[in-house]
Amino acid sequence: MTTVQQILDAKGHDVYSVRPEDTVLHALQLMEAKNVGAVLIKDGDRLVGIFTERHYARNVFLRGRSSPKTLVREVMEKHVVFVEPYQTAEYCMALMTEKRIRHLPVIREGRLEGVISIGDLMKSMIADREFNIDQLVRYVSG
Repeated sequence: MTTVQQILDAKGHDVYSVRPEDTVLHALQLMEAKNVGAVLIKDGDRLVGIFTERHYARNVFLRGRSSPKTLVREVMEKHVVFVEPYQTAEYCMALMTEKRIRHLPVIREGRLEGVISIGDLMKSMIADREFNIDQLVRYVSG
């Protein structure tokens, strides 16, 4: 089974973050520039939240709030669900499904290591399945 560490090693450990006092517009501009669906919110080295496209849609756009005037801290998710590097892709997929989320920060001994998305998990799980199928075909073919 593929672990979170293996997924991070393959995709990279890049973490994009903004500060709680940054504007929603700033967060959205970073998300667009980096082509990601979420940014982490850090106060110094401390992870204090996550802001996603869903948070923007529900907490800013649909409420008629202004992106240049709304601070990230006003609309971010403060209760961040995270995983550790040893956990499996299957565990992460179950957690994402249960919590209805698409991004998981990866924390090792209190330190932020990276972020994985549902897309990263799907890519990994498909590669695992393709490998297993290839092995079975080779075994059956003799």
